[in-house]
Amino acid sequence: MAEAADFQGTSASPARRWLRRTGALLAGAPLLAGLCQLSTATPAEAADSGTVSVALDTLTPSAPTEGDTITVSGTVTNNGKQSVTKAHVGLSVGSEIATRSSIDTAAKDSTDVQGPTGPEVGGKYVAKFAKLTPGVAEPFSISVPADELDLGGSGVYPLAVALSGETSAQPWEQLLGVQRTFLPWQSDEADTRTRTTYLWPLVSSVHMTAETGSNEQQTPVFLNDDLTKEIAPGGRLDQMVSLGKDLDITWVIDPDLLASVDAMTRAYRVKTGDTTRAGTVEEQNLAKAWLAELQKAVADKEVAALPFGDPDLASLAHNGTSVTGSLSHLDEATDVATTTVRTVLHVTPNTDFAWPVDGAVDPSIVKVATSAGADKVLARSDSLQETSGLSYTPSAARPIGGGTTAVVADARLSTAFQGDLTRASASTLAVQRFLAQSLTLGLQTDKQRSIVVAPQRVPSASQARAMAEALTALQGGNWSQPQELTAAAAAKPDPAATTTVPPASKYPSSLRRQELPRTAFEEIARTQDELDNFKVVLSDESRVVTPFGRAMNREMSTSWRGHTAEGAGFRSDVEAYLDSLADQVKLIDKSETKLSGRSATIPVTVQNNLVQGVDHLVLRLTSLSPNRLEIGGRAYSEQKVEVSGGHSQTVKFTTTANANGRASVIAQLYTEDGQPYGDAVQFDVRVTEFTATVMLVIGGGVLLLVLAGFRMYTQRKRAAAREAEEPGPDEAGEAADAPENPDSPADRLKEESGTRPGADAPQQPSDPGPDTAAESADPSGTGERVDR
Repeated sequence: MAEAADFQGTSASPARRWLRRTGALLAGAPLLAGLCQLSTATPAEAADSGTVSVALDTLTPSAPTEGDTITVSGTVTNNGKQSVTKAHVGLSVGSEIATRSSIDTAAKDSTDVQGPTGPEVGGKYVAKFAKLTPGVAEPFSISVPADELDLGGSGVYPLAVALSGETSAQPWEQLLGVQRTFLPWQSDEADTRTRTTYLWPLVSSVHMTAETGSNEQQTPVFLNDDLTKEIAPGGRLDQMVSLGKDLDITWVIDPDLLASVDAMTRAYRVKTGDTTRAGTVEEQNLAKAWLAELQKAVADKEVAALPFGDPDLASLAHNGTSVTGSLSHLDEATDVATTTVRTVLHVTPNTDFAWPVDGAVDPSIVKVATSAGADKVLARSDSLQETSGLSYTPSAARPIGGGTTAVVADARLSTAFQGDLTRASASTLAVQRFLAQSLTLGLQTDKQRSIVVAPQRVPSASQARAMAEALTALQGGNWSQPQELTAAAAAKPDPAATTTVPPASKYPSSLRRQELPRTAFEEIARTQDELDNFKVVLSDESRVVTPFGRAMNREMSTSWRGHTAEGAGFRSDVEAYLDSLADQVKLIDKSETKLSGRSATIPVTVQNNLVQGVDHLVLRLTSLSPNRLEIGGRAYSEQKVEVSGGHSQTVKFTTTANANGRASVIAQLYTEDGQPYGDAVQFDVRVTEFTATVMLVIGGGVLLLVLAGFRMYTQRKRAAAREAEEPGPDEAGEAADAPENPDSPADRLKEESGTRPGADAPQQPSDPGPDTAAESADPSGTGERVDR
């Protein structure tokens, strides 16, 4: 009755009902919070409940057979806050994995303690730990005969390495950490082995600049010391060669790498900030040793050469074909590839294969890839996907029309060694997964198939070591046999395999974002135009055409993906260096020139600071005021120019002035085909022409001077004749009274008047008397004028 009354709200007071409800809410709060936590927990969080991480560092042999003993080693680390006691590491094997997609799924859940692990191999095949302290890694190693694992027929089996133990909070045995991997098991030799082609890429980034030094030896200049580090002992390229020499592989080589290392064997320089340093003898010997090892490694192996510089085919197809001349660079890169490889490695490479980035293709990429002569395109199965529902992986070769063969690499095998493999545990897992995929592929059908593996273009040193470990195990197994790339391409295609190239819309957007933009190809085209304009004036154009041609191949390199700014800087530096060389041939600036007279010559100097000579140049001098000043009788005049290296030449032009004043003149160099070369030089010419009247006045003055000189000459000649008629030595007394200078004007005046100084002039009766009195011999008075 009371409960009914409360429910109906008729017999209890409002305050009492409020207290009861509040107490019920407080009592249910913990339960509600717990339910909320359970409802919000995700499977991933539940899977992370393991507090101990298990690292599997080694598993040998990677692909065991009957009679082998399997050894598993690694470390366990307690990541929790409580110590783990009564712990042990054990092994367990699950049921056979039948499909390749199941391997992918199992690899994703490799550390999930909630997943199945299979029955543990008991007995002595465990590693025990009395206590695992938080944060401390403890090593373990377990060896178990393969027969003890109760493996069935050939196939791939999941192998779990699990740690079980107790904690103070949960004092019962439980699974605290696990690491799953794969155990490829081939009980006996396969009836049909898979023919596997593994590409071993020897590709690097761009290392050489377009600069060759201003000397006869054309000393190359490197961007940095990165290549030295790569070929040094322990470096990436050093390990690629040392690991690859013992493997059955097909070498895929960028000739630019060979050319760069070969350049290091001689004198070279390296950029260090704003300056350069010379390569050392030790570095030269390092390059020689690396090339010698590579020559031995490829001596009896198949070598496929990429176009020089490894051009980005996808970027060229999507952004470069509309730019004039872009495809010609791909042709040049292909043509020079064979020569470079043969010269450096002394082997003849195969240049029939084109390799787009990640094997991603579309019709435009295929068209560009085959435009330079290649008739086989290395694609990948995640691009050229199967659409016919095949239950097995078909052979690599696919005819895709136009006489072109797509060699489709297996995507799962090709991407098995990507990511960070510096830790031994990561490398071991990658190796086991690769082998598991390879064996499962081989067990799909009894058909003989040819499979191609095309890994990443530039594997790291750790990735290369993992690749070599997997290949060594694969070649030691009994389900696969090695095959060269040319044989895989020539294998009979599977008639049910896809042969349709996906459209451009299917090209991965992640790859498209990394492509070289159209502006990059426009810049390359501009550099080519400048080079064409420059080379025609050189006496030895190969000194410029070759290094700049290879530099433009490098500007299109696939290695610029992900390095957009660096690629733009490299292209800019190439163009700037070409401009600086072209500027070495130039006209010397002139100041104002003055011309006096109607005709004169104007000198113009051409300077050549290059090492080699220049010719095929024409110097044109143009008058901007031809009515006032003509060059060679017209508005302009031209003369051919040829200047030796390190010299200058002065060219003289005949001019005619028609009027006084200032006239502007432009001097410009041109190539023989009429293209302007270099900067023009403009200067003023000031004309000061003499008129006919001025010339007559000047001529009259000159004539008067000549007549005056002639009159003086005749007078002196008469005076000399009179002296010769004077008395001889008996009149010495009179001669003694004569002045010392008989040719003085006063004496000549007296001679002409018939008198001599100091003598009494004879008086003739008929002579008139003097008009004035005789001058007094007394001194002159003050202020009196004295004649001298």
